[in-house]
Amino acid sequence: MQAIHNIAEICARHGITDVVLSPGSRSAPLTLAFARHPDLTVRVVPDERAAAFIGLGIAQAQRRAVALVCTSGTAGLNYAPAVAEAFFQHIPLVIFTADRPPEWIDQLDGQTIRQRNLYGAHAKGAFEFPVDTSHADAKWHSARIVNEAINLAQAAPAGPVQVNVPLREPFYPKAGEEIVYERDVQITHNHDSKPTLSPAEILDLRQQLRAAGRVVVVAGQQPSNPGLLAALYEFAQARQVPVVGDIIANVGEVSAVQRQDIFLAGLSKDDKVALKPDLLITFGQSLISKSLKLFLRDAAPAQHWHLQAAGEAADTFRSLTRVVRVQPAVFFQQLSVLKISEGVVFKGSNPILSAPQILSKHSDFGSNPNGATDNPVVTSANSEVRNVIQPVTWQHADAAAAKFLRQFFTDESQPFNEFSAFRHALAALLESTALHLANSMAVRYANILGLPQGRQIEVFANRGTSGIDGCTSTAVGAALAQPGRPVVLLTGDVAFFYDRNAFWHNYPLPNLRVVLFNNHGGGIFRIIDGPRQQPELDEFFETRQLLTAENTARDFNLRYFPVLSFAELEAALPVFFAAETGAAILEVFTDSKTNAAFFEEYRAAVKAAFA
Repeated sequence: MQAIHNIAEICARHGITDVVLSPGSRSAPLTLAFARHPDLTVRVVPDERAAAFIGLGIAQAQRRAVALVCTSGTAGLNYAPAVAEAFFQHIPLVIFTADRPPEWIDQLDGQTIRQRNLYGAHAKGAFEFPVDTSHADAKWHSARIVNEAINLAQAAPAGPVQVNVPLREPFYPKAGEEIVYERDVQITHNHDSKPTLSPAEILDLRQQLRAAGRVVVVAGQQPSNPGLLAALYEFAQARQVPVVGDIIANVGEVSAVQRQDIFLAGLSKDDKVALKPDLLITFGQSLISKSLKLFLRDAAPAQHWHLQAAGEAADTFRSLTRVVRVQPAVFFQQLSVLKISEGVVFKGSNPILSAPQILSKHSDFGSNPNGATDNPVVTSANSEVRNVIQPVTWQHADAAAAKFLRQFFTDESQPFNEFSAFRHALAALLESTALHLANSMAVRYANILGLPQGRQIEVFANRGTSGIDGCTSTAVGAALAQPGRPVVLLTGDVAFFYDRNAFWHNYPLPNLRVVLFNNHGGGIFRIIDGPRQQPELDEFFETRQLLTAENTARDFNLRYFPVLSFAELEAALPVFFAAETGAAILEVFTDSKTNAAFFEEYRAAVKAAFA
């Protein structure tokens, strides 16, 4: 078993600090090796699906690889949703799946499936550990495999890697037998190169930037990165281009255009023409906004550069012309510096302006830096409004959308609904919160509403596969990884109840707050076109259920705050978010039909305001 014990040592020497395992017999040698290692924090989560997403959440928060350990059979299959999410989000997971030895595969032995390359195309790689490591070469080979797996998981673009470990009995050491970790075990580090653009490439890119007409930068999902934000800000100022980003892009601190979900849904085709880029520069991963994706696909820019240091680049907008193989921060640093001969203003560019400059440039917005005026664009959901976006620029449209949004929610006669309640919850977030957004309506509401400014809130969401299956577990992992940081999950009822086993473990979560919007069904299907027009909506799409989180809170020792009105919500939020409250669930009860009707009012008001 020495080669098995050395797995834990190699992981620790590569900087892995956290291991999430689920109990089992076949995996016992792995479990003991990790559990007894002094430099590893090992957490036990019985449900493998929840365990894998918790590991993903820890890796997201710590920005380094996490090890997962499970027994043989279907245990490893339960990791699959989190593995796929990690693959598309570029999150490093090193997965050790215990297995039967090869002679017992397909022999009707218990708890045995075909585990080689278990995750197929959704893992960066799959390795088979030697079943017999008694020979010196086999022992060397086993160490080499673990080194290669960890290096592959962490190499750009990062992702999940499987190490399948066939094990023969006996699994357990004899009484009094100690586990020894060999300090001279082979360690192989793989340091990523840090490329920069060559002088010739910089010159070429500068010339094309200078010759381009309208340039737009679009940021996809990515973790918060202060160095990137600084470089992006300098580039936007120097090159005078708008930066567009969904809430999950974490670029809000550079005054990015963030309300595209609002104005792109309402602008006429003629107004959208003025926003079409001649050169599109993208970086990061997926977008939430369907309106933005459809707009960019229709825009068909003459050039589309995607910034990505390594790995396959997606052609999301059907216009990719160039993949720039460099980290986005390096690109923006090297391209933000202007030569005197290049000038300052580029043909057709949209000037990047601060909010006060935008408002002073367009007098109909008044002088309030937040865009408020004495003559609001919209006074209620049914108000008749005129087009206020002349001339159309990304920044002007964004400012108009921010103003529209504030005015839309000033109607005090609105019924209690989850869209408005969501807005209240976002406004109450504490500084430096790690905000996790569940899939379906939660992430969409947040993308429309935006974040309170100046609070350094970092946003996470499982948008690699956009599934609901592990949203709670991912937030739990983040709370375990950063116990001193507020971690908030905003989620719907279907996602929450689907993943209740996220709490099935023995670790305290004093910094975790879950805001649960319970409309007793999959309310998104009442909002999106298609299912909402079908007579089978209630029975076959909405996932109707009568559950509440009260029993879940009681089972897992979480404080519970039920609210059914705006007054109750406003009273509960300060207590709920207070540090001394501890782990808690705030359950916001709303009616699905009321929510759908209110959101339809919002959509109608958007079209009226921006037509």
